[in-house]
Amino acid sequence: MSTERFEHRRREDGELLGWIEERGDGFAAIDRFGHARTDVTDWFEAENALDELGLSYLAERYGYLTEGGTRLNVRIAEVWEDSVVVKEDDGGAVGAPQIFYTLPIPVDPTRLYLR
Repeated sequence: MSTERFEHRRREDGELLGWIEERGDGFAAIDRFGHARTDVTDWFEAENALDELGLSYLAERYGYLTEGGTRLNVRIAEVWEDSVVVKEDDGGAVGAPQIFYTLPIPVDPTRLYLR
């Protein structure tokens, strides 16, 4: 069974907030990490959930578990439709090396998690 996804954008500026995914007889709100933010509901409730969520969660501090098992403090650097790019949190140090990691969407919550 294939599911269809529809982009949901912020009214004010057209910024992509997430997707509304068709699931059976209803819909689910999907955030920019590819995670469901609602159970199956109606279209209106899925839209409202994404509008209320917004994008502020992208500015939070996250932990990242590398392939080698190292835990790092990271910040979200970029979010694309198919991936999320995180950057090691260097505390704003000038001249610090810029180290980035790219994670596919949906992002594995055991690898990228709120701190």
